Amino acid sequence: MEKKWFVKQAINSTQLEALRTSLKVDRIIASLLNQQGITSFEEAEDFFRPKLSDLHDPFLMKNMEIAVDRLSKALQNKERILLFGDYDVDGTTAVALLYSYLSQHTTQLEYYIPDRYSEGYGVSFKGIDVAAENNVGLIISLDCGIRSVDQVNYAKEKGIDFIVCDHHNPGEILPDCIVLDPKQADCNYPFKELSGCGVGFKLAQGLAAKNNWDTAPLMNLLDLLAVSIGADIVAVTGENRILCHHGMALLNERPRPAFKALLKLAKRDFPVNLTDVVFTIAPRINAAGRLRSGKHAVELMITDNVNAIESIAEAINSDNSERKKVDQTITSEALEIIANDANYKNKKSTVVFKEDWHKGVVGIVASRLIEQHFRPTIVLTASNGKATGSARTVNDFDIHAAIASCSHLLEQFGGHTHAAGLTLSLENVAEFQDTFEQYVQKNLTIEDHLPTQSIDLEISLAELFTAHENRMKIPRLKRILEQFEPFGPGNMKPVFLATNCYATDVKILGENHLKLVITQPNTDIQIPAIGFNLANKEELTAKGLAFDVAFTLETNTWKNKSTIQLNIKDLREHC
Repeated sequence: MEKKWFVKQAINSTQLEALRTSLKVDRIIASLLNQQGITSFEEAEDFFRPKLSDLHDPFLMKNMEIAVDRLSKALQNKERILLFGDYDVDGTTAVALLYSYLSQHTTQLEYYIPDRYSEGYGVSFKGIDVAAENNVGLIISLDCGIRSVDQVNYAKEKGIDFIVCDHHNPGEILPDCIVLDPKQADCNYPFKELSGCGVGFKLAQGLAAKNNWDTAPLMNLLDLLAVSIGADIVAVTGENRILCHHGMALLNERPRPAFKALLKLAKRDFPVNLTDVVFTIAPRINAAGRLRSGKHAVELMITDNVNAIESIAEAINSDNSERKKVDQTITSEALEIIANDANYKNKKSTVVFKEDWHKGVVGIVASRLIEQHFRPTIVLTASNGKATGSARTVNDFDIHAAIASCSHLLEQFGGHTHAAGLTLSLENVAEFQDTFEQYVQKNLTIEDHLPTQSIDLEISLAELFTAHENRMKIPRLKRILEQFEPFGPGNMKPVFLATNCYATDVKILGENHLKLVITQPNTDIQIPAIGFNLANKEELTAKGLAFDVAFTLETNTWKNKSTIQLNIKDLREHC
C-alpha cells in the first residue's frame, strides 16, 4: 500500500535565523530543535544534556505519600512483601528494579510473575493465594493491577494490603487500595507517560526521599528502566527522556551481565542505542514470558551468578528463536483466513480467531497483519475455555476506546491507545467481531486508514556535508544527530526528504531489499542507500527516472570502516 507523505511545516525564517545564531548550529539542526519546541540555548542544553536533578518530585503523584508510608511500615515491621509483575518486558524489568533496590533494605521480599496461559494478564487469584500461603502482608503490583478490582478485594479478605503501580488507563471503578497511576483523572503528576517500571521507580524514589536514603543505588538501576521505556513504546519525552538518557549511558558504560549475555547471543556489540534495545534485548526478555515464564527473565536480570546468567540467557535466546517460528506460522494462517473472507474488502478492521494459536505471540501477529493490511487489528485464540488476544492499531486510532465500546461483550480488557489485550467468552467472538467493526467503520478517519510517512525536513544531499569535509568519513551532521538520542515516540529519528534524485548501481539483496547509490543533479555527491522491503521500487529507480526519497541517516560499518548510508523509508516518482 502506498504511503501518504506528511512533511512538517517549515518554521518562520526570522525565527530560524535567531535560533541558528543563539545556538551556533546550521539550518538542519536548528529546524529539528525548533520542531521539538526548543527556542533557546537553555532549552537546547536541557535537551542534549538531560539532568537527573530535573526529575519530578515523586510526591506530586496522587497517593504517593500513603504508598511510601505503607511500604516504610512494612520494611520497619519486617513484613513479608510480594512484588507482583506482568510477564512482559515492562513488568519484569519493574520487578527486577524494585526487587534489586528493596532487597538492600529487607530480606522479607519475594516476587511473582503470573503464567500467561493459566493465569492470564493482570493480578491473579492464584498469585494472591501464593502470597497468603507465604504470610505476605503487602503486595505491590507492577505494570498491572489498575483493573484488578475483584482480586484486590480477595486479597483484603485474606488480610493482605495492596499498592498498585500501573500506567494503563483506569476503568470506571478503581481497586480498593493504594493506587499509583499518573493516568488517574484526578492525579496532578506533571508527566503522564511513565512506563510501568517508571511508576515503580517513582515509588522507590519517594521511599528514598522519605527515609533519607542514598539515591545512588537506585540510579544504578536505570538501565532496567531504559529497557522498559524502549520495549513498552512509551513517549521518549519529558521525564522519560531524562530517565532513558541516563539508563542507556549506564547500559553502555557498565552493562548488566544479563544484557551482555543477551547481546552476545544476538551477535551484537556495544555501544547500543534504544533501537537495539527494542529489536535485540526486549524480544529476548519477552520470549521468556511468551513461551516459558517471565520469572526466568527476572532471575536473569537480578543475578550476578555468571553460570546462571549464561544458562538462563541461552534458554531465553532459544525461546526467542522458537517464538519467531511460531510467529511466522500463525501469521501465515491468519493471512489465509483473511484471504478467504469474501467480505474483507468491505471491512475497515481485522479480527481473526483460531482456537489453537499460541497465546504468547498473538500481539506480534497483530503487528505483522497490519504490515500487510493497514487496519486496526485484533488476533484472538482460545485459552482456558475463553477467547483471549491482543490488539494493535494504525496511526493514532484509539484501539483501547474501540475495545471499550464493546465492553458489554468482554470479561476483561486493558491497555493503551496503541495496544490492548482482551478476554471474552467463546460464544461472543462473532458478535464482538461485528460490534468492533461497526465502531471502526464509524470512527476511523480517512487519515488513519492510510499508512503515513512523516518527514521532518527537506534537504539536499550536499547539505549532509560541510564544505571541506571528507566524504569518506562520518559527517559532522550525523554526529550531532546522534546526540538527539534516545529516539522513540515523541522524539523519533529525523526523516529527511531529498527530491529529484537519481540512482546508480541498483540491485536487490535477498528477495525484498533494495540497494542503490543515490545522487542529485549539479553535485558529485553519491551516497549508498538501502531500502528494506522495498524491492517493489526497483523498476522506478533502475529506469533512470527522477524520484523523491524519504530517508534517515545511518552509519554502515564494514571491516572496521564506517561510512554514511541512507536508510530509505519510502520513495516515489518525482513530479
